[in-house]
Amino acid sequence: MRALLWFKQDLRLDDHPALQAALGAECLLPLFVFDPAQLQPGEFGPRRLGVHRTRFLLESLAALNGALRQRGSQLLVLPGRAEQVIPELVARLGLDRVLTLEEIAPEERAQLARVQRGLGEVPLLQATGNSLLRSEDLPCAIDQLPAVYSQFRELVEQRLQVFQPHPAPSRLPGLPEGATALLQPLPSLSQLGLGEPLSVPASAFPFSGGEAAGQARLRDYLWDSQAVRHYHETRNQLIGSEYSSKFSPWLANGSLSPRRIVAELRRHESQAGRNDSTYALWLELLWRDFFRWTLVRHGAALFRRGGVKATERAPSQLDQRFRHWCLGRTGLPLVDANMRELATTGYLSNRGRQVVASYLINDLQQDWRHGAAWFEEHLIDYDPASNWGNWAYLAGIACDPQRSRMFNALRQARAFDRDAAYVSLWLPELRHLPQHQRHTPFLLPQLQLQALNYPRLEQIPETWRPYLAAAA
Repeated sequence: MRALLWFKQDLRLDDHPALQAALGAECLLPLFVFDPAQLQPGEFGPRRLGVHRTRFLLESLAALNGALRQRGSQLLVLPGRAEQVIPELVARLGLDRVLTLEEIAPEERAQLARVQRGLGEVPLLQATGNSLLRSEDLPCAIDQLPAVYSQFRELVEQRLQVFQPHPAPSRLPGLPEGATALLQPLPSLSQLGLGEPLSVPASAFPFSGGEAAGQARLRDYLWDSQAVRHYHETRNQLIGSEYSSKFSPWLANGSLSPRRIVAELRRHESQAGRNDSTYALWLELLWRDFFRWTLVRHGAALFRRGGVKATERAPSQLDQRFRHWCLGRTGLPLVDANMRELATTGYLSNRGRQVVASYLINDLQQDWRHGAAWFEEHLIDYDPASNWGNWAYLAGIACDPQRSRMFNALRQARAFDRDAAYVSLWLPELRHLPQHQRHTPFLLPQLQLQALNYPRLEQIPETWRPYLAAAA
């Protein structure tokens, strides 16, 4: 067997089924194809890959190459389209098969089909992907899975899953003859036309790409600090590195296996005991799988304005208020602080994501798909199933028996940023206001608000009235 191993969103050696299948090869070419089209504006305006996602990707590729070199191999990274690059490499180097992980999103599945057509008689073998559960592990057919998470969870939890991931191999087959001449250094952000992001002291976590960094975070969160034992109480916080696991960026590009996380979580529970927090983390990993199987089941429907319910109830407007939302200039401090953290760092707390998405959909009545696309460009933990699934869920057009999940943004500010520490962190123009005014600057006189260079909220919803005086 002379094989090509095609890495995509699976940038690790641990628990990698396609890699395991390639261990007996005579020679093996690890490949990642970087498509520059991802840096161009997409259907809804934003790029598919922004500066933060690209930085994290390049760091992850560099780490993967280092791990491969330690095992007698190297990573070939080439620009272009996979359906052109891979068949050309296979023919040039005399390879007889291509190994990769399966995909669940429509565009990625279509690309796999194009690659297979380009390969002709050379097989494209797809191993189990990055879900917790394989299709054969599901308790029923995919089209019979519950459309509501709570029912999905109950059904899945009836079958206790034992995950035994395969560790990274200690040695890999060598490169095919002629491959070394093709190796080239990774491009820099500047070479890709993105520029270097600034270091931000206020960032929630100093994320570094790559499997080693993801594994280090897993060890720290579950074993060294054991912060997992307080996850249930802290997960709605907005500031700091330990209020949540922060596994999502490494999960998103496959530097960390969800099965490895659960295996370590079960090991932790066997030694330290199970509590509400360890169970809550397990439920969040199930949420991830729920959205993945929802995407498999519904495909392109998840990306339509009416969602999987085929309704037209979701807002369809798009005006200057969307741009104000993107820039963190809506006039509502909690929303603006979150949007500025996102643009500055590429990360946002789960609570923050729900608040800003609900505000865009329900208060500003803007097309939810443009918000999802903005997140796609900026979030370092962007994952198509979780991102678009959560947005559709909040818009009330997928995965929820209710019409929508509407958050009272001022009530959220009162509940989760009582002392206005978060808005003070990200909105320097409001720091010098008395603490009790930092969530409600729209109540200030016009001249004072202008002096702060902070936008005035256009309309105060009636539902905010009970929280005007109480909010910090």
